Parts: sequence; structure tokens; C-alpha cells
Amino acid sequence: MTARLDEAAVAYEVNTAHIPTKPMALADVVTVPLTPTLQPPPQSYPTPVAALLQRAHHRLLTGGWCSGALVDAHGARCMLGAIQIEARGDAGLEAGAAAVLLAAIRRRFGDHVDSVPSFNDAHGSGRIPIRMLAQAAHLADARGL
Repeated sequence: MTARLDEAAVAYEVNTAHIPTKPMALADVVTVPLTPTLQPPPQSYPTPVAALLQRAHHRLLTGGWCSGALVDAHGARCMLGAIQIEARGDAGLEAGAAAVLLAAIRRRFGDHVDSVPSFNDAHGSGRIPIRMLAQAAHLADARGL
């Protein structure tokens, strides 16, 4: 059997040796961007608090997350820092978004969570805090806020 497979391999090489091939350019084969890019959020919430929380979520995805400060030296923000910058000076809207965010956090993690900053600073990466901003935006939309 091994001899037959060897003969078949040699025959294949001989039969295909004359087929001319041209090198292909990578650009002809790959039609998508080589580096992933973050796209803007697909939906926009009609209510102001939900829209603010969605913008804050997108801000953390694109600008980075930090703990221990509202803004770090690289421009990354914590949860409240993202809400604050996206509120654009509207203190009432900012307070409403922070209240809904705390409610969403307590819904998921329990009433023992004291505040949004303590929740933010208790995490070593931004994965869960960023996800909680998205869930808070859904909660605010469901409440009509």
C-alpha cells in the first residue's frame, strides 16, 4: 500500500508540474480590514438617561477604562468619569444616569454595593464595569428615563 501511495504522489507531482501559476497579492484575497475597528453603537436610545449611559459605554470601549480616578494620565475614564464627560455639564442628567447605573449594579450584584466608584474600583479590568453600563442603558430605556 505504501508503494502505491508513493507512486500516486509522484504521478500527481508530474501531472501538475506543468500548470503555470502566478503569485497572488494579499490584497486580492483579503477583502476586510486587517485590524479590527470599533464601530459606533448600532442603536440610539430615545430617552436621555439611556442615551447618556449608551454614550458612556461607548466612551469606555473606545477611550479606555481606569480605576482609582475619574480620568487617568492616558485619558481613560472610570464609569462615573465617562458619564460626567458625556453629560456635557447637565448635573441632573448625570445624577439620573448614576442612579440608574447603581440600581443596575445592585440588581446584578446585590444591595451590599455601596456606590458606583467602589464597584468600579473593585475590578481589575474594565470588562464587567463596561458591561454594566450597557445593562444600565437597557434598564433606563425600559423605565423610560
